[in-house]
Amino acid sequence: MPRVIDYYFSLVSPWAYIGHAPFMEIARRHGIEVNFKPVFLGRVFSETGGVPLQQRHPARQRYRMVELQRWREKRGLSFNLNPKHWPFDVNLADRTVIAITTTGKSPDAFLRRAFSAVWEEERNLGDPLVLAELAEQSGLDSSSLMDIATGSTTEAIYALNLENAVAADVFGSPAYVLDGEVFWGQDRLELLDDALSSARSPYKPVV
Repeated sequence: MPRVIDYYFSLVSPWAYIGHAPFMEIARRHGIEVNFKPVFLGRVFSETGGVPLQQRHPARQRYRMVELQRWREKRGLSFNLNPKHWPFDVNLADRTVIAITTTGKSPDAFLRRAFSAVWEEERNLGDPLVLAELAEQSGLDSSSLMDIATGSTTEAIYALNLENAVAADVFGSPAYVLDGEVFWGQDRLELLDDALSSARSPYKPVV
């Protein structure tokens, strides 16, 4: 039976975008099963003591912009630091990912297309028509998918993902949880890769 990683993220997160492709490559190399768990970051922050970007000290906001440039270069990406339609209402976009998983399909192709759309093409992922177009481009039936995404099942799973995230000590996006050990941020992917390669026991908080 393959090992499983709970992958907590939101489509509104630039760090989830930056880390998605390398994370999926790590999962592929190690034969890992990925449990895609979109979460609403506003609630994650409020539940775990985080502060929304606009409320952070200017020094932290400036440093974030420097880090985005560093990682853009490091990952070989080309994207807008302040895309036209960001931030956006992420609820339906995240729930579209959940809808894909409920059909038994991997949302990887859609995620790659959606992340590229918002950060590279400055598309509005808060627009249902844009999401439907991206779904079709990812080989999905957008009509049935949007019906599922707006239904009560995805709403319940979205809420449950939040509960699971907080219970797992997740406080930001992306977070990768392997055997109960949290790896927060795409800049921890190398450490995640090492943990998978060594097959070591998970580290626990020391109290």
